[in-house]
Amino acid sequence: MKNLQLTIVFLFITLLSFAGISNTEKEALVALHTSTNGEQWTKKWDLSADVTTWYGVTIENSRVVELNLQFNNLNGTLPQQIGNLIALRKINLGFNKLSGNLPSSISNLKGLISLELFLNKFEGTIPSFLGDLKNLEVLALYSNSFTGTIPTELATLNNLKELQLGSNFLTGNIPTEMGLLSNLEKLSLIDNKLEGHIPLELTDLKNLEELILSENKLTGNLPLQFSQLTKLSTLMVSDNNMDIEYATVVEDRASVKNAIVTFNNTYVVERD
Repeated sequence: MKNLQLTIVFLFITLLSFAGISNTEKEALVALHTSTNGEQWTKKWDLSADVTTWYGVTIENSRVVELNLQFNNLNGTLPQQIGNLIALRKINLGFNKLSGNLPSSISNLKGLISLELFLNKFEGTIPSFLGDLKNLEVLALYSNSFTGTIPTELATLNNLKELQLGSNFLTGNIPTEMGLLSNLEKLSLIDNKLEGHIPLELTDLKNLEELILSENKLTGNLPLQFSQLTKLSTLMVSDNNMDIEYATVVEDRASVKNAIVTFNNTYVVERD
């Protein structure tokens, strides 16, 4: 009898986990399918079948919590309806052919932990409304066609661990406010058109493991204080307009410290 009761409970939980989603969420998925040429996807959805069978869609408690459609030949723009999937925790649409601006409705996805839109053709500025996604831990927008400056609103993402904006057309300075991202582990701004000095405030990022700023137009020197970041093991600041050409170091904490100290000698930048 006890085993039978456990079996019934398990089946009940399973049914709850895979119960049909709301019409609003299903319509949002269909809108995504339509606007990104779903008939040509590599792994297609059968729109007449249950949503639980659709590739890359994870459902929990009758809500869509994850979209993972990378490498799936999505071609088109993201629809505003994507903002109706308010239970989403993770989005990965990398390695596709998506274009246009990011829809403002993404700001509705308050529970989003990871937003990965890398290697597409998105354009326009990186929207400031991304700063509304306070639970974000990963923001990967690299290898697109974003222009303009890095919005300071991103510095309000206190849970952020990875910020990857490389290989775009970003201009202006690296915001000093980035130093507020106390949980940041990886900062990659490689291959843009960023100018000015590397902010001393970035040395406040005590959890930083990777600093990747190569192939920009940065000037000045790398502050000696970076050598005091005990977790920093990857340093890439070459191919800029800096006073010194710093050695690239990958996954070697001791060599990072040596590279900074050797070139800087006793050079220490003071805050304004």
